Order: sequence, then C-alpha cells, then structure tokens
Amino acid sequence: MSVPFKGTVNIDIKDSTPDWAPYSQPVAPDGAPNVLYVVLDDVGFSAMEPYGGLIQTPNIKRIADNGLTYTNFHTTALCSPTRSCLLTGRNHTTNGMACISEASSGFPNANGHIPMECATAAEVLGERGWNTFMVGKWHLCAEDEENLASIRQQWPVGRGFERFYGFLGAETNQWYPDLVYDNHPVDQPKTPEQGYHFSADITDKAISFIRDAKAVAPDKPFFLYYSFGAGHAPHHAPKQWADKYKGTFDMGYEAYRELVFENQKKLGILPDGAELSPINPYGDLTGPEGQPWPEQDSVRPWAPLSAEEKKLFARMAEVYAGFVSHADAQLGRMLDYLQESGQLENTLIVLVSDNGASGEGGPNGSVNENKFFNGIPDTIEANIKYLDVLGSPLTYNHYPTGWAWAFNTPFKLWKRYASYQGGTADPMIVSWPKQITKAGVRRQYTHAVDIVPTIYDCLGVEMPDVYRGATQIPLEGESFAASLHDEKAQGKQTQFYSMLGTRGIYHDGWKAASVSPASPDAWGEFATQRWELFSTETDPSECHDLAGQYPGKLAELVALWWSEAGKYQALPLESRNAVQILLTERPQLAKPRDRYVYYPGCEEVPESVAVNIRNRSYAISAQVTIGTAGAAGVLFAHGCRFGGHALYIKDGKLKYDYNYVGEFDQYVESSKPVPAGDCVLSASFEKSGTAMPTEGMLSLYINQEKVGEAKIKTQPAKFSLSGEGLNVGLDRAEPVTGDYPGDSPWAFTGGTIHKVTVDVAGDPWVDLEKEVQAAFARD
Repeated sequence: MSVPFKGTVNIDIKDSTPDWAPYSQPVAPDGAPNVLYVVLDDVGFSAMEPYGGLIQTPNIKRIADNGLTYTNFHTTALCSPTRSCLLTGRNHTTNGMACISEASSGFPNANGHIPMECATAAEVLGERGWNTFMVGKWHLCAEDEENLASIRQQWPVGRGFERFYGFLGAETNQWYPDLVYDNHPVDQPKTPEQGYHFSADITDKAISFIRDAKAVAPDKPFFLYYSFGAGHAPHHAPKQWADKYKGTFDMGYEAYRELVFENQKKLGILPDGAELSPINPYGDLTGPEGQPWPEQDSVRPWAPLSAEEKKLFARMAEVYAGFVSHADAQLGRMLDYLQESGQLENTLIVLVSDNGASGEGGPNGSVNENKFFNGIPDTIEANIKYLDVLGSPLTYNHYPTGWAWAFNTPFKLWKRYASYQGGTADPMIVSWPKQITKAGVRRQYTHAVDIVPTIYDCLGVEMPDVYRGATQIPLEGESFAASLHDEKAQGKQTQFYSMLGTRGIYHDGWKAASVSPASPDAWGEFATQRWELFSTETDPSECHDLAGQYPGKLAELVALWWSEAGKYQALPLESRNAVQILLTERPQLAKPRDRYVYYPGCEEVPESVAVNIRNRSYAISAQVTIGTAGAAGVLFAHGCRFGGHALYIKDGKLKYDYNYVGEFDQYVESSKPVPAGDCVLSASFEKSGTAMPTEGMLSLYINQEKVGEAKIKTQPAKFSLSGEGLNVGLDRAEPVTGDYPGDSPWAFTGGTIHKVTVDVAGDPWVDLEKEVQAAFARD
C-alpha cells in the first residue's frame, strides 16, 4: 500500500510542512543480510560431493562445511513448476505452472503465467529496501511472450528484478546463449574461441550488478537469484574440465551407485536401513489398455554394452561432471568476491537444484538431441566420432538414462516423476555465517515452496496482504527457519505432488505414489489408478510397496491427495497425448500468414514466432542493392549448426545452404555472379510428394533468371530445441554453415539489404509427437 502524505499544504510553501515519507526509497533494516539464492539445473541428489557423489564441487562443499546440508528436500520434478515455487512460496498449481510453461493448457493451474496475486520474493524484497538482481535461467513466462513484441510483464524485470542477464526459455546453448540484458536481447561479449562460457559470463554480470549498487549504497543489502544453466542439456564444458574426470566413470553407472551409496551412509545422508533401488523397477508394467512402459524411460544394463558404448557413455558422464565442476568454480569466484568485500559473513546462502537428474537422453544418450526430435535415430557408429569433441560447440549432448539413475542414487527414476524421489528429491544447502555457527546435516522434510517463507522469516519480512493492487494469496509453504538452529525442529508434515499424470502425497512419514509413466502419454484413469505406499523414514528409496499391508493408510493418503489437489487448484490432471498437447489453442500475438517480411537491423526472431517452413514449399527473396565492388556475407539465416538454412553471397556468387540436422550441408550455388545495382536474390523450394522427410527442388534466382538448382531434403521438426532464431544481414552466435565468408557475425557488406520476404504455400505438416517431446526435453 502507498504511504499517505502527512504534511500540511497551504497557499504559501513557507507556511506548509513537507513529508518525504511517501516519496523516499525503501530502506532495509540496519544489518539486514544479503540473500544469495543459487539454483542448479537437473543436478540430481547424489551428483555432488556433499551428497556422496564423485563430481568435485569444492565451493559447494565450502558452503556445506560452513552451513547445513538438508537430506529431505523436495521439488516438483520439473523446472518451470519448481522455479515458480522457489520464487513465490506458493505451490506450482497455484502459480499456474502445473507443468512447463510451454505445455500450458489454459486453466488456472496450467496457464504459464504466475498471477500477480503470487508476488515473487524479488517484488516483496525490492519494496522493502533490497536490491534485486537475477542472472541465468528464467523459464517462467509463456512461449508467446519470449519475444520483443510481447508485453514482457512476466519477464524478470516485470516480476521485481531490477537487473537481469540470462535467458528466458528452458535451455540454451552454453557456448552461444540466447542472451537478454534487462529487457532486451544482446550479443555475447566474446566467442568460445576467446574463452566464452555462459556460466562464467553470468557470474561476471552478477558481481558487476552487486559492485555497481554497493558503490553508491554500500550498506544496502541485495537479493541475487543466481540461476545456472548447469547441468541442463546441452552439457557444454571446457575440455580441460571434462578431462579432469578421465576414467572416473569407466566403472559404469551401476558400480557408481554402489560406491556413492556407501559414501552417503558414511556421511549420514541416508538413515540406517536405506537400500539401493533396482534397475528398471517398472519395466515389465503395462497400462490399463496394455500400454508398455516407455522404452525411453528405461536403463540399459552396463555389462552387456559394447566396448564402444561404454567408452562413449563414460565420456558423456565426464563432460557432465566437468560442466557441473566448472559452474562450481564460477560460484567460487562469487564467494571469493563476497568474502574479499566483507559481505560473506552476513549473506544468507540457499543452494538447490530444481529437479532430479534428467532422463531426457534416453537409454543411449545423444551427441545432438535435435536428431532425436526430428525422428532421426542416433547410432553408436555416428556418435563415437564425436568422442573427442563432446561438450564442445560441435555437439548438443546429453548422457543416457543410466547416469540420470546414478546421479539420483539411491532413488529410482528421474526428472518428470512427481511420484518418486528420483524426480523430486534434491540437494539443498543453507549457510549464513553470521547466524549458523555449527555445520551439520538436517533431515527435516522440506519442499521448494518452503524456501521463500524461510527467507522472509530470517529477514524479518512479512508477506504483504496486497501487492500493487493485487490481493495476495497467502504463502503456502512453511518456514523451516527453526531448523537452522535446532536439528530436532519439526519438519513439514504434508506436501502434495502432481506432474504429467503422476501424483504423490507425503504425510507424517508416509508417502503414497501413483503408478504411471511421466510423459505426455500418461496412463490416466485417475479414479482407478494404482497407488503404492511407502514408509519414508525406513524406506527413503521407496523399494517396498506397503499398499497391501496397510490398505487403510493408503486410502487415507489418497483421500488426502484429492483434498490437497482441491485446495491448491491442481485439477484438471494431464491425460492428453502428445499431439493433443501440442494442438492446444494458446494465445498468439499474430496469426500465421502466407508472407513474412523481415528487415536488416532487427533483433533475432525466435523460432516460435518466426515463419514456419517445415515440410512445405517456400521462397526467400532478398531485395538488395549491390555496390560496384561487389558484396559478401549473410542475407538471411535461420537456425544453427544443428539444423538451419541460409542465403548468402560468397566470392561474388549467390549461395544457399540447407543444413540437415547437423548431419550434412546441402549447398546450391549460382552459375553466374551477382550483378551490381538493384536486384532481387531468391531461393525457392518446391516440395515434391508427401514422404517424410520432405524432399524437393531448391532453385536460386537472380531477379527472374534461374541460376542454380539442386534436390534437397528438409528436416521435419524445428531447427533447434531452443533459441537460434531468424536473422537478416548477419548470423548471430552459432552459424548455420562454416562456409560463410569473413568472420562472426558474418555481416553483409558491400551493399544494402532493403528487406527479406519469405513466402510459404499450403499448410505445414508437423510431426506433433516429436515437437511435444522436444518441448519436454528442453525443460
């Protein structure tokens, strides 16, 4: 609420009394702490040192050694939903994030927009005297709002952060990220060859944000949401960091689990009696209509793998480990800065991961995920060729499900499964040197929704009843601040879970879990769906189903789930297939049209709102004026090295390249040079037949004259899982082809581009199942 004016106003200012209270900036209480909120991505329960893992994270261990390691912390099992909880203190369904923002369904529980009635911590703390900064991954706005024509109300700066530097979507290339600075896109400051990596870049910006504010107001505290892309796919790591782990994972994921399990018992991470969950616990299960358990959510035993498969899979784990360790080193730079500047002592640090380790790599992993989502199978023969460059800009890689299972030791399954610990049990470490003087382990049951209430509790902040005119939904999490000083403090008693047709409920040491794959094609039949029952205190890895032994307890918990679901607007539950999800009518800023016009100098157009040429005829026409000395460079480019197409001039000739999913380039070159003066340079694709992938003739034209042609094959799905949109006059970041003349960003020179027009004919044929699989994999 606004502060009322309490001065007096008379005709003459000399007879009036001023009151500056309504006009002054908010000031935090003296001695108020900073908050450093570190969020890792897809880092499972047992990947890192403090939880018994073999991935070296000395700086995260440094936080744990001076703080508290929570062993019973939980998330929602997917990214957007968890992150909404982490920032608001309300359940994901209350936040409109029942699933990832790309899978919104238009209901209160799943619309992809956090309501203003659920103010974020940045909004609340910013109005109480904290500077609010964010760097890294956001993933909390609908896909139709991730562009420069959108309202941007759900961008970070629209939800309380004074400064932002990172990416808006689910994932990004760590070498060539889709960067947004505050409210506008920017190019990265240097190339990978010059030492660029996203984790280092966001750390540089985070430190600069703090320094800039402290130079003016050294006593003003900050709230920094420090959200890494690590370790979400693509697993991109500097080679020297991956090489640190050579041989570490040669034992295979089953042996890794056994070793880590022993470490966890020694560290006190697990209670006595805990067991290792089995491989593929639901592999033989079938759905109500005889549906098999999805092969994509299975693990291949290590022993029968070929020598080449073992070599490749082990290297995939090495790269992932290097990725996480490299991020840890950047966190170390942040901690060093805070210590050197005298700020670390009074900084409340909360470090978490947003869900369990990711199983989106499938049983075989991938060196280029975009191949899978275009229906093109990975083969060991093709992938082994990339062994020495895994994690580099040449790959878009993800490890196989075996490592997801291993990095979630001792639990079963992985990300997406709200029913089981593999999806929801995650690391949480809390440190506050000024207040927490004795390090230790905490076993209280906690959830992502509980962190914001705890931060408010520690800072002495009360959640307002009204924020900027919006009556606030009360906080739904519970503060665990008492556990910071009392290892026997009571933990949370009840928490419900719901994700992609899977459900779970925790209550007073018991857990009920529905049985279904966590996929767009979940088995449904919710009224009659089978549930399992576990005693979490004696069986934290959920190995022993007690439903038959305690039917009354199970019925009690299932009824409680329905009650909680009604309380937190969890309905309707997701039971549609992949095609139905993708065909959901969602808001769009502009209707699809037959002609799209783009101009040079415009920012990159995201693929989600760019012209769709998939599986249809199209024509690209550039109206240009060529100088007398000739011209060179990119006229039009859409996509990247993992799939895309480009029209450009090289050595005086007009050229077109269709890069087919990164597998091969299909070049067409003009038979004569491009003339000086005004002209129209075109590439026209005429689709032939209905077979997939679509093939046809690509013809080049200078004005009305055909100057080249060749038969090409086009890819059925998107050019990239996320990012790498459409550009005119240059090709930002990662190029479609290595054939461009000049240097990055391969700008057009020697003439003027007036506009580029893309005409499309007929309805595009889209492989809907692949499209929706891509959406969930990039979360």
